Amino acid sequence: MFILRKSDDRGFRDHGWLQTYHTFSFSDYDHPQWRQFGSLRVLNEDFVLSNKGFGTHPHHDMEILTYVISGTLEHQDSMGNGTQIKPREMQYMSAGTGVLHSEFNPSSDSSVHLLQIWILPNTKGLEPRYDQIALQEEKGFHLVAAPDQKAEENIIGLRADVWVYEGRFSEQEKFTFQPQGSKQWIHLVEGQITINDHLLDQGDSVGIQEEPSFEITFLEESTFLLFDMVVPL
Repeated sequence: MFILRKSDDRGFRDHGWLQTYHTFSFSDYDHPQWRQFGSLRVLNEDFVLSNKGFGTHPHHDMEILTYVISGTLEHQDSMGNGTQIKPREMQYMSAGTGVLHSEFNPSSDSSVHLLQIWILPNTKGLEPRYDQIALQEEKGFHLVAAPDQKAEENIIGLRADVWVYEGRFSEQEKFTFQPQGSKQWIHLVEGQITINDHLLDQGDSVGIQEEPSFEITFLEESTFLLFDMVVPL
C-alpha cells in the first residue's frame, strides 16, 4: 500500500525568520491523520534566514537527524559539541535523558535549507550522544544510518530499528528496493520520480506498507531519503 503526502498538503508556518513545512503534527500544527508514520515522528523542511536560528531549547528521548540541503547550520549543545553542518553531511543527536542545544545560520547573506528528522527510540532514558558524518559524494544508493548493532564506519548508529538511506540518481535511471521492515517512508529532497507509477515532486513523500519490493524511476536528476522501519506488531 502506498500513501502519498504531497508537499502542498503539509502544514506550513511563516515565522518571518523561519519558513517551515511539517510533514507530521508539530508544535501548533496538529493533523490527526499525520501524527507519525511507524517510528518516524517529525520530518520538517526548514528555511532559516541569515543570522537567525533556534535559541537554546531542550529535547529528550528522541533520535534527531539533521540533513542540510544548502547553506550552513551552526550547532551547540550541553554535551559540549560546537559544530557546523554543511551540505553532504548528516548530524545525529540522541537526546536520551535530556540535552539542550541551539541551531543558528551564521551566514550574513544567505538562508540555510535543511530537513529536521525525529525518530522514536527503542529505549528511553539513555545517556545522550552525538555524531556527524560526511555523506557519499558519488551518486547511488547509500546507507547513512542503521540500528546500533548494524552500524559500520561512517554510518550513524541509531537507537531505533530504522535503516536510513540516501539515494542520488541521474535522469532515466531505475532502482528497485527490497525492504527489511514492514514500513517505509520516502521523502524527495529534489527532482522528480515515480514509485510504482506514483509521481513525486520536490518536497513530496510517500508512506509504504507491506510491499515486498518497489521500483523507483528517475524522471530527472533526483535525491531522496528512504526510512526502512521494523515496526513491532
